[in-house]
Amino acid sequence: MYSLVSVMSAWAIPVLIVLIPLYGVYKKVPVYESFVEGAKDGFDTAVKIIPHLVGMMVAISVFRASGAMDLLIGWLKPALEHIGVPGEVLPLAILRPITGSGSLAYTADLIGQYGPDSLIGRIASTIQGSTDTTLYVLTVYFGAVGIRNGRYALKVGLFSDLVGFVAAVAVCLLVFAAAG
Repeated sequence: MYSLVSVMSAWAIPVLIVLIPLYGVYKKVPVYESFVEGAKDGFDTAVKIIPHLVGMMVAISVFRASGAMDLLIGWLKPALEHIGVPGEVLPLAILRPITGSGSLAYTADLIGQYGPDSLIGRIASTIQGSTDTTLYVLTVYFGAVGIRNGRYALKVGLFSDLVGFVAAVAVCLLVFAAAG
């Protein structure tokens, strides 16, 4: 069974790359022209969201460089450690909604320092998979379609990140702390 899945996964993309244009030719769609038009639209979208991405990057840099993130972590860490949450994962909970690459780098550092099978490594990995880069998603998607008023999207997104963090920690503490 493993070899069948391995072969299928190796051939899935090349088969799709061949079948989709062939189907377009069969349906008498101008395949190349349609591709070029789609690529042009994608480029236009990328150019439209650049100011939103630059603004978000500047805000993240100011938040980290000003010491605001360290101050927030300093306030929250003792309370979380008091209820059994390792304080080492708190920066990840703050970084994850802001930056995917920054949170991934921090997760890699935690795994490198504590090991992938440690409680901290497992919690960090679970947080990484249970939460999203909410601010990035809102910036890119809302910027791409020109939405100026996100209404409740930011609140709901950040609340879902909080729920993901709490659930990740709770499940890891239940499953792995009891086993270890």
